[in-house]
Amino acid sequence: MMKKRVYALLVELFNSWGISHVFGIPGKSISPLMLELENCGIEYVLGRHEAGCGFEASGYALAKKTMGIVIGTSGPGGTNLITAAGQAKEFQLPVLFITGQPSMKETGRALSQDSSQFGADLVKMFEPVTLFSARIERGDLLHLYLKHALEKAYTGEKGPVHLCIPFDVLMEEVDTFSLPLPDHISPVVSPDIDKAISMLNEAKKPVLFLGKGAVMSDAYDQLRTIAEHWGIPVMTTPGGKGAFPTSHPLYLGGYGLGGSKYATEYMKSGVDLMIVVGSKLCDMSLSGFTDDMEPDKVLQFEYDLKFAGKTLQAPTQIILGDIHSNLTQLILRSGASVKAYEALEARAQAAAAAASCTETAMSAGTAFRSLRAVLPKEAVLFGDAGSHSFHAVQNFEIIEPGTFYFDEVFIAMGAAIGYSIGYSIGAQDDMHERPVVCVTGDGCMMMHGTEISTAVNHGAPVIFFVLNNGRLDMVEKGMSYNTGRSVGAIYERPLDVSLFAQSMGALAFRCENETDVKKAVQSALQSNTTTVIEVMVDPHEVPPILTRLLSLD
Repeated sequence: MMKKRVYALLVELFNSWGISHVFGIPGKSISPLMLELENCGIEYVLGRHEAGCGFEASGYALAKKTMGIVIGTSGPGGTNLITAAGQAKEFQLPVLFITGQPSMKETGRALSQDSSQFGADLVKMFEPVTLFSARIERGDLLHLYLKHALEKAYTGEKGPVHLCIPFDVLMEEVDTFSLPLPDHISPVVSPDIDKAISMLNEAKKPVLFLGKGAVMSDAYDQLRTIAEHWGIPVMTTPGGKGAFPTSHPLYLGGYGLGGSKYATEYMKSGVDLMIVVGSKLCDMSLSGFTDDMEPDKVLQFEYDLKFAGKTLQAPTQIILGDIHSNLTQLILRSGASVKAYEALEARAQAAAAAASCTETAMSAGTAFRSLRAVLPKEAVLFGDAGSHSFHAVQNFEIIEPGTFYFDEVFIAMGAAIGYSIGYSIGAQDDMHERPVVCVTGDGCMMMHGTEISTAVNHGAPVIFFVLNNGRLDMVEKGMSYNTGRSVGAIYERPLDVSLFAQSMGALAFRCENETDVKKAVQSALQSNTTTVIEVMVDPHEVPPILTRLLSLD
């Protein structure tokens, strides 16, 4: 049997999986992999920080619907990746995190950037934020450990995995083998679909409550069919914003942070069945929830039992397994079909009033309505951690489902910057039809804004829509509202975002009003290059986050 070095065999496998780009920052312990990637025609995307690289690999996995791969060196190169692994786990994305180790044979002696159990043990550190974490201590273990990792990444609720490979193991010669990405594992379909159908048929006042899992399961058609067939009003959590068209007559708006008064009023009106799809029902999703909103029953579609049925006190029927497959089976067995509904006039009037109000300083709502007016309906948005995204949740209309990605659970600041870059790189073939926009703020730019340089250098035409109010707005407003003062949340000298962007080679605009915003977005779309649009918004505007209370008692 033919033999190859471990690093060469790994890259050969990447090629067989159709991987066109691998993300990371080089270091001695992983240098053989870097060199082999170039030899085999896989583009190595050099990031500016390992966490940014991990976010980019995750965005790539989302766009390509395949494995994302990020490589970090030993020690701090690996620890910097841990945040990105946690975010990938929350987004249910199959990303392979590879880290280095100086030498397996020298393990136990003093080593620079030691990642073993004698130093910063990366295997243990990655365990809570991945589905599988292991060190390959001999070359002949590569096949078995990699098989375990791939199966964990692709079975049930997908997610990231981690392999630490010491330098001397990378250099070992091993028997060659093939290992395709898993596509032979059938999705789990619940035996309780008929119970769900009975509950839907019996409900008098139901609500469809969609979370981020509804977005990640790509079940937009199924959700619309279920809503229309049974005439169920729909509301979305912040992370579920992209799961349903916001202009649909049955859409009540968001619930939780950035939610609408229509959703709140409906929850208070006596819901007898709350159909939860892909939501952990975390504090962000249920922010403002009171006892009088408790439904009589809950029907919950989830991949995993960990949080299902744990938050609400109402009796809960859990439909466990693959969300897309279970919703499809529900439609097939019930004979559900789409129906037409008339628009809700009150909601349309409220939207028109919001759009026509006068302002002394530009509000975030105006900024997002201006962005929506110019962007094509198929543009993909990534919301970063902060008030800016909750303003987007409240004000940005979703015309085409599956075009808005936001996480309200792990919420790593600056993650959307990397996700948008990786997504853009992964979807390069149809970029002209599907622009990518990162909605972020000046605080997130301080975290991972240097990844804009990565976008420029690798030709990713992302539009960075940056709301700048000179502060960590969500923290500052929340702290002030709840305690009467804030500490450490306002910058003495705010970031000049447009100058920062220009220094990295991006096209940059600074906007003071809605006309500026529209012109800048149009220019960005026409330029097809990395563009940063700095939006100067009212620093005193109160964001839609004040239902999230802080108690110091």
